Amino acid sequence: MEYTENGFLGEREELIITEEQAGQRADVVLAQLLDITRSNMQKLMDDGRAVKGTKVLKSNYKLKAGDKIVVTLPEPEPLDVQPENIPLDILYEDDDVVVVNKARGMVVHPAAGNYSGTLVNALLYHCKNLSGINGVIRPGIVHRLDKDTSGIMICAKNDQAHVSLSEQIQTKTAKRSYLCVVRGNIKTDSGTIETLISRDKNDRKKMAVVKEDGRNAITDYEVLERFGKYTIVKCNLRTGRTHQIRVHMEYLGYPIVGDPKYSPMKTPFSINGQALHSLTLDFIHPRTGEAMHFEAPLPEDMHKIVTRLRLGQFT
Repeated sequence: MEYTENGFLGEREELIITEEQAGQRADVVLAQLLDITRSNMQKLMDDGRAVKGTKVLKSNYKLKAGDKIVVTLPEPEPLDVQPENIPLDILYEDDDVVVVNKARGMVVHPAAGNYSGTLVNALLYHCKNLSGINGVIRPGIVHRLDKDTSGIMICAKNDQAHVSLSEQIQTKTAKRSYLCVVRGNIKTDSGTIETLISRDKNDRKKMAVVKEDGRNAITDYEVLERFGKYTIVKCNLRTGRTHQIRVHMEYLGYPIVGDPKYSPMKTPFSINGQALHSLTLDFIHPRTGEAMHFEAPLPEDMHKIVTRLRLGQFT
């Protein structure tokens, strides 16, 4: 969170207006870009939360190509997150950490539209105590996985463990690898994708590779098996940007099978979401200093895809 020029505390969204959006009302376009209702956008604008330079925008302002608009979204109100008796696949647990194999389709923490049934709800029931560094909405959550990405995650049960694990992720002491099935035949056996990534100007729910004003993102990849139309790839993260592997594989020209955002195409495989799995995690235990290694087995849907590929059953 940070203060904007007009004194509001909240999350800043910087939006650049395109030629296609020029001439339209500001409230209409901004609501679409921020994925909120028009009435909510109008209220934000009435409160002075949308500015162009030093000028507070009115709802009926007609946009111009190249307009740079900053919208300050209000801080989310705290939720009363309740423990829920939801089954968890726990790979390891002690007094400091819990390592889980997250199911595809499970949201990590409560947010708009997902106030229950999340990993946090399940952890609160199972663990009773979690670190409080991320507040009531994301207790214990050190790093995240997308809803439809399965696999290994580590959560902190106290603040000391949370600080240690967060530092390990920041300094790359903790290492994560992912397995994915992509469309196409990757010619190189391995490589590194390094780009800038920022939120898509035309779709706030997506990220995109940009030439400037983005965050540096680096993914190392290694081809494990090729099947002509499809490739099984192992990816190692050097940075942890939102949707990083999904964006990078699409940018490389080999989008992940089943990805509803970056590869919305029909697939011969049965999978609800992207074929992306958090496979391994290495970290130093925050209390004992022991090197820890964990691997999460492939979920059934991805296991079936790999089996069909090896049998040639994918045309």
